[in-house]
Amino acid sequence: MYVVESRGGAIACMLLSLLFLGTWPAILTLLERRGRLPQHTYLDYTITNLLAAVIIAFTFGEFGNTNDGKPNFLIQLSQNNWPSVLFAMVGGVVLSLGNLSTQYAWAFVGLSVTEVITSSITVVIGTTLNYFLDDKINRAEILFPGVACFFIALCLGSALHASNAKDNKEKLNKLQGCQVGGNGSISNGSKTISKNDLEYGSSKPEKAKAGTASFLIELESQRSIKVFGRSTVIGLAMCLFSGICFSLFSPAFNLATNDQWNTLDDGVPHLSVYTAFFYFSCSCFVIAIILNITFLYYPAFNLPKSSIKAYLNDWEGRGWAFLAGFLCGFGNGLQFMGGQAAGYAAADAVQALPLVSTFWGVLFFGEYRKSSRRTYVLLVGMLSMFIVAVGVLMASSGHRKN
Repeated sequence: MYVVESRGGAIACMLLSLLFLGTWPAILTLLERRGRLPQHTYLDYTITNLLAAVIIAFTFGEFGNTNDGKPNFLIQLSQNNWPSVLFAMVGGVVLSLGNLSTQYAWAFVGLSVTEVITSSITVVIGTTLNYFLDDKINRAEILFPGVACFFIALCLGSALHASNAKDNKEKLNKLQGCQVGGNGSISNGSKTISKNDLEYGSSKPEKAKAGTASFLIELESQRSIKVFGRSTVIGLAMCLFSGICFSLFSPAFNLATNDQWNTLDDGVPHLSVYTAFFYFSCSCFVIAIILNITFLYYPAFNLPKSSIKAYLNDWEGRGWAFLAGFLCGFGNGLQFMGGQAAGYAAADAVQALPLVSTFWGVLFFGEYRKSSRRTYVLLVGMLSMFIVAVGVLMASSGHRKN
């Protein structure tokens, strides 16, 4: 079994995890904006997310020699370690619920703001819990200023969302006679405009520029989740729920691998990161499959109904969804590998993933284009706080005693 032991190795794991975990939400957002049903996308994503955990377990979890204190992955599957297994599975359940909620929140409040709010809540609550669970191996005088930076970023992110929403409303209001209906339709006088309106399509032969009112309307006509006319409070509520779920999965995994509550029988070794991650991913997979198959037939937010057959025949964007699952799976695995070595509180530095998500949001989705000066100031301030926070949290890394 391969074990990350050095502080440098742990930081390398965190940086790779930060890149992977910041990229997969952008891919799922891209597919939703192209009109693919989120239920189809999430089912594809879930398959490769579990496959990543299996690959990690049978490679890193089986490399090298084994001993009674550090058994390899396959040996641990037959041991009496069910209390720790249950903690790992609880972590997988709350992560699955959080991920499922965020895929709808992205549509309502945008990729960048969703990631800011959920990540900041995760750090403020989850990092504090991990600090005490890890017997304070991280330097509190460095760790908690980093947590404070995340909290400031949360406040700036909320203000950024409000400012950007105001900017978008003003852009749409400048279109004379254009009104947004409660079902997301857009009307101009007595005529309703939809993505199936050929005359409307022919009147815009060129793709609208990002940040313009025409771009917002064009995006609304293409995407699968219609958000015009809906309150953004829905999206913010989902962000809050997701953030609470995300703040619990890492402490649950911490308990699974280190047994701070002494639930294992004497002589039973602690779960390795790889065994815990396998059970964690299995429970995440089961919950996601159950909920998304349910949403195929009973969709939320007025999405069209689907079926297992329709899902199996929907290959548009499937490769991207598979890639997102791999990135998330390997990103979570690397976070846990780094956390086991340097402390899970320090590993929460990967929650600065809005740095990566915002980059993709601006580059590919046109977020914050042609916005007000106030919005740009808030955006720069938010990103600056995240840069400081990730550096501070990594600097607080400790070393776990075996």
